[in-house]
Amino acid sequence: MLFTNEVVISIIVLLALSLMRINVVIALIIAALTCGIWGNYGVNGAGLGDALTSTVKIFTDGLGGGASTAMNYAVLGAFAVALSKSGVTDLIAYKVISSFGKRPSGRSVFWFKYLVLFTLVAFSMSSQNLIPVHIAFIPIVVPPLLSVMNQLKIDRRAVACALTFGLTATYMLIPAGFGQIFIESILVKNINNAGATYNLSTNVAEVTAAMAIPVAGMILGLLFALFVSYRKPRSYIEDVKEPTAENIETRVANIKPLHIWVSVAAIVATCFVQLASDSTVLGGLVGLIIFAMGGVFKLKQSNDIFQDGLRLMAMIGFVMIAASGFASVVNSTGGVPELVDSVKGAIDSKGMAAFLMLLVGLFITMGIGSSFSTVPIIASIYVPLCISFGFSPLATVSIVGVAAALGDAGSPASDSTLGPTSGLNADGKHDHIWDSVVPTFLHYNIPLLVFGWIAAMVL
Repeated sequence: MLFTNEVVISIIVLLALSLMRINVVIALIIAALTCGIWGNYGVNGAGLGDALTSTVKIFTDGLGGGASTAMNYAVLGAFAVALSKSGVTDLIAYKVISSFGKRPSGRSVFWFKYLVLFTLVAFSMSSQNLIPVHIAFIPIVVPPLLSVMNQLKIDRRAVACALTFGLTATYMLIPAGFGQIFIESILVKNINNAGATYNLSTNVAEVTAAMAIPVAGMILGLLFALFVSYRKPRSYIEDVKEPTAENIETRVANIKPLHIWVSVAAIVATCFVQLASDSTVLGGLVGLIIFAMGGVFKLKQSNDIFQDGLRLMAMIGFVMIAASGFASVVNSTGGVPELVDSVKGAIDSKGMAAFLMLLVGLFITMGIGSSFSTVPIIASIYVPLCISFGFSPLATVSIVGVAAALGDAGSPASDSTLGPTSGLNADGKHDHIWDSVVPTFLHYNIPLLVFGWIAAMVL
């Protein structure tokens, strides 16, 4: 039964606690305990105490799986702090705020509002491949722009949707930077491993073609969010004034041109090293060395830079570590294969099979919070299932890829929602669940379900 499966129950618990505004880390721990106890109680004679003890051990052992992700975020956070010290972000904020001051009313406000929104879309897309800092740019770039957003009365839910689109759709479609990791190192690798027995194989070009239709659905979701759902003005009471052009002008006057060029060199080098080595940590480290050699910060300040980076990304890192523990518990109970088996009995057509596989993927990723971690879990199950229902190789790739990505934009534990919140809540006016998670879930997961199903049926 679908609603007696421990994975489904635990994710319902996670979402319910999150909607009640309970801290995401606490919600993940409770959800993991729920999953483990429900899945292990009575198995091989295990009592409640044994199930609890076993779950706690599995959860604790699984925390190490998130350590590498947390380290990536720490290094990226330090890189973002060093970038801000160069003055680049102050310069960008000053240019934007000054431009707004010259065009404060009338039709220009409408166009300037959407210029800001689509600029942030471009920033978030670039952060996945062109300048691979992932979400680390958000708490650096966004807070100085909050004053502009307040003057324009931009609904921050629209900004959250803009940022999450770039963070999610980019890696699904473009095989560079984080997209290279998702498409080549994870999706292609796991599908080929699972499909070897069935003579099914894929490549990067086929994955990009298969994901084009689902990403088109996300584009429609983005446009609907910006021009329909959150187009109306929304006022935010400013308890503390955000930086204005006058506040930033003094800092901008002290920016050294050399530091701007050092920043450009650091960004290019970080991107090149990360793409060449598939290591975000190594790329970020090279960037930090260039910043230090260029005089943006002194070597003796490296400890402060790294600590600031940790503070910047600490919450996201802890959520990712807790999500890794949750994923470990989910895997240990065998709930995912049972969940797939439970829906197989309800399948009476190819269309129903595609829909249910996508829906199960949504449940799994919503809990784990990372599409990157979901692919290995579902690929081994979905590839044989897709072949048995007669789906083409491209349709199989689309189902596995979309099932993994579903829930990333809309999970309380996803960096695609945690990142936007980290910048938009700098003044305490943006709620993670109701202003980031719920809007992105509605505008991206629903289109992904629909367009993912269409891709599965037409490819």
